[in-house]
Amino acid sequence: MRVKIKRIDKSFNLPKHETKGSVGFDLICRKDVLIKSNSISLLPTNIIVETPKGYMLMLAPRSSTFRKKGLLMPNSIGIIDQDYCGDNDEIMLQVYNARSDEVMVSKGEKLGQGIFVRVDQIEWDETDKSMGEDRGGFGSTDSD
Repeated sequence: MRVKIKRIDKSFNLPKHETKGSVGFDLICRKDVLIKSNSISLLPTNIIVETPKGYMLMLAPRSSTFRKKGLLMPNSIGIIDQDYCGDNDEIMLQVYNARSDEVMVSKGEKLGQGIFVRVDQIEWDETDKSMGEDRGGFGSTDSD
C-alpha cells in the first residue's frame, strides 16, 4: 500500500518498518522536549500523513518507552482519522511523565509507533429486543 506523507524537517528519514516482520513503523520526536514530572506533553513526530480510505492510523507507544523514559500515552492509543492531513496536522504523540523528575526527550528519539488498521463506518440498526443471553454485565467473567 502506498501512503502520502509530508515531512516537516527533511533532515529526518521517512518512517520505516525496521524488520520484515514489523507491524508498526517508528515515530520520532522532531525536537528536544523537556517533560515535567506528572505532566502531559505533545511530541511532534515530523510527519503529516494522508491515511488511506478504509483505514485509520493508530499510534501506540514503543514497548520500551515506559521502561526507559517513564512515559505513558494517557489515552492508551491515538487515532489519526482519514481527514487529518492538512498543512498544520502534524501527528503528535501525547505522553504523560509518570516519574517524579523531569524527562528529556531528545530530537530524533523513537518513542512511538504507527500502525495502519482497517476500519468501516457503520450505520446503526436500533432495536428494543434482547440481542442475546445476559452475561451479567461488566466483570461478569472475573473469578474473584
